[in-house]
Amino acid sequence: MTQQILRHSKARKQTITTTPSRPYKIGIMSVEKPKVVFVLGGPGAGKGTQCSKIVDRFQFTHLSAGDLLREERSREGSEFGNLIEDYIRNGKIVPVEVTCSLLENAMKASGKSRFLVDGFPRNQDNLDGWNRQMSEKVDMQFVLFFDCSEDVCVQRCLGRGQSGSGRTDDNMDSLKKRIQTYNNDSLPIIKFFEGAGQVKRIDASPDADQVFGEVERVFLTSGF
Repeated sequence: MTQQILRHSKARKQTITTTPSRPYKIGIMSVEKPKVVFVLGGPGAGKGTQCSKIVDRFQFTHLSAGDLLREERSREGSEFGNLIEDYIRNGKIVPVEVTCSLLENAMKASGKSRFLVDGFPRNQDNLDGWNRQMSEKVDMQFVLFFDCSEDVCVQRCLGRGQSGSGRTDDNMDSLKKRIQTYNNDSLPIIKFFEGAGQVKRIDASPDADQVFGEVERVFLTSGF
């Protein structure tokens, strides 16, 4: 599998296409492409909390790129466990081939058709990798962007760490690196989607219920 990842990483980068959604076939049955909403925002913006509410209200399946990576890191016998641990501890972004493979496997295993992809794509390499591996397999709806001040994000993450979140990156050293990575790598991706008219911006500073009121409005007006 490592050789396959290396081959993918050398593939020529592509840009987003506007190819219309087409059904793909499994055996003799025609199945519509799964609908995907990207969920982006800084560390501590409340993405996980809001995704849980969306799952309950709109019957989406929540796929957290970070959670999938942490699960793979902890899985006994994983050939990528040490690599993922090193990237997460240093606030860096895990190679896209690993993340896309985990996301695709999770979609297939769920048997569902609506997905929240939380915390992805986080940089240009993520976006290019998604386009190579996944863009023709899914119907991307929009980007749900939780916009929150850095101070609020820091307070939330540190509070989460003190309450025993079990995450090795809920500490100040890792948090500074994560915020820097977000500002340098993720914000340009959000701006790219925004320029394409695909971003639904949510003010994530208020309490969770108030934020979800805005989220609910977005999904209802989008046909869900």
